[in-house]
Amino acid sequence: MATSTGRKTYNVGGVLLNQPFKIRRLGHFGFNVYKIDECLEFYRDFLGFKVSDENDFKANPDPKIQEWLKDVESGKGYFMRYGTDHHAFVLFNAAAMIAMAEGRAAENGNSTEGMTGAHGMNINQITWQTGTLSEVTGAYHYFMEREIPIMRVGRDMPGSNWHVYAYDPDGHINELYYGIEQEGWNGRSKPRDMYDRRFREEPTLPQMPEEDEVDEAIAKGTDIHSGYRSDEPLPANFDVGGVLLGRPFKITKIGPVNLFVKDLGASLDMYTDGLGFTLTETVEYKGHKVAFLRNAAEHHTLGLFPEELRKELGWPDVSTCMSFGIELGSYQQLKDAVSFLKERGVSFMDLPAELHPGIDYAVYALDPEGNGIMLYYYMEQLGWEGKPRPVELRRKVDAAASTHNVEAWPEALEPMSDTYVDQVFQGPLG
Repeated sequence: MATSTGRKTYNVGGVLLNQPFKIRRLGHFGFNVYKIDECLEFYRDFLGFKVSDENDFKANPDPKIQEWLKDVESGKGYFMRYGTDHHAFVLFNAAAMIAMAEGRAAENGNSTEGMTGAHGMNINQITWQTGTLSEVTGAYHYFMEREIPIMRVGRDMPGSNWHVYAYDPDGHINELYYGIEQEGWNGRSKPRDMYDRRFREEPTLPQMPEEDEVDEAIAKGTDIHSGYRSDEPLPANFDVGGVLLGRPFKITKIGPVNLFVKDLGASLDMYTDGLGFTLTETVEYKGHKVAFLRNAAEHHTLGLFPEELRKELGWPDVSTCMSFGIELGSYQQLKDAVSFLKERGVSFMDLPAELHPGIDYAVYALDPEGNGIMLYYYMEQLGWEGKPRPVELRRKVDAAASTHNVEAWPEALEPMSDTYVDQVFQGPLG
C-alpha cells in the first residue's frame, strides 16, 4: 500500500508502518575480545551476567574450521543472560572470530585488509527484537529490496531465535529476531539434541510452535532437562531489596548502545528509514552533533556519535562501540555497584552529563579490554505525544556528581514524574 506521499507502507499486525516490522527493544549485544578469561570474570563475576551456554569453535568437526583455527589457542565463546532470555550478552574470542572471518574471506576471494575484529570491529552484533516471525522474513525481503547488505537469514542455536542479519554503513551487524529461548526456574538451557531445528535459509511460513518441538524431542527420547546450567560464582552476601545476591545490585535491562560512526547522516538514514528508529533528540557538543534514537517509550536505545568526537572525549580507541548500557535496579544499587567494582580494581571514565540525555546519574566502567560500559538506574520515558522532557526540566546533575565519585552524589533523590514507571524486572532477582 502507498501513502499520499507515494511511500510504500506495510501491514504489520493490522497497523500500517513504513517497514514490514517493528523493533520492540534491544534483545542482546556482544563483544569479540582477546582477553576472554579476564572479560568473562568482569561480565560474569563482577557485573552478574549468568552463562547460559558455552560454544567452542575449535570443537567444530568441520575440516575447514579446524584448519582456520589451528593456530588459535582458544575458540571459546559464552552466551550470557540476566533474566529469562537465553542470552542478553555474548562474549567471543576475537582471535578465533578473526581467523574464521579471514578464512571465509579467502575462500570467497575477498580482501582482509583492515580487519581488526570478526568483521573489522570488536562488536559481535547488535540485536533487536520484533514481535513475530513474519516480521523477520518481511525484514529480509525489505533489506534485499533496498539493497541493504545481508549477512544471513534463518535460525541459530543456541538461543533458538529466528533472525536476519544486516550491516549498517560502518559494518556493524544488526540482527532482527523473533522468539528467543526462555530459561525457567531450573536455569537450564535447551539441550543440544534439540538443535535439529536450526535453519540456514529463509524459513517457510508458518512454522510449528516450540511446544511441538518439545513434544517431538520427548518422543525421540531426548532428556529435555539435560541442558547447560551455570553456578553463581560469588557467595550470596549482599541484601538487595530483601534478597541475598552475590553483588549489591541486579541488572534489570540492557541498552542503550552508543556507536562511533564515520558518517552521521548515512547512519541516521539506515537506523530511521531502514530500521524504523525514531530520532528523539540531537545534542551539540564541541561542534559535533550527536543523535539519540528510540524504538519504544524510552528516551533512547541507540546513540550515534561522530568518530571525530572520540579524541575530544579522550575515549579509549579500542572499539566502534562508544558504550554499552546496563540498567541497574535502583539509584542505591548504582552507587553500591560503583563501590563494588572499584574494590575489584575496575577503572572508570568520565563523560559530560549532556552526552547521556534522558539519564541523570550514570557511570562508565571499562572492561579489561577498555570497552565502555555505562551503568545507570533511570531513563526518561516518553508519552503519547512522543516528545522528550525539555532540557530545563530535567534533573540537574552538578559537575562534581557527574563523575564516578559517588561520595559526592546525594544520599537519596526526589522522584521524577517517570521514576520507576518503566516495566519492572520480571521474575526473582536471584
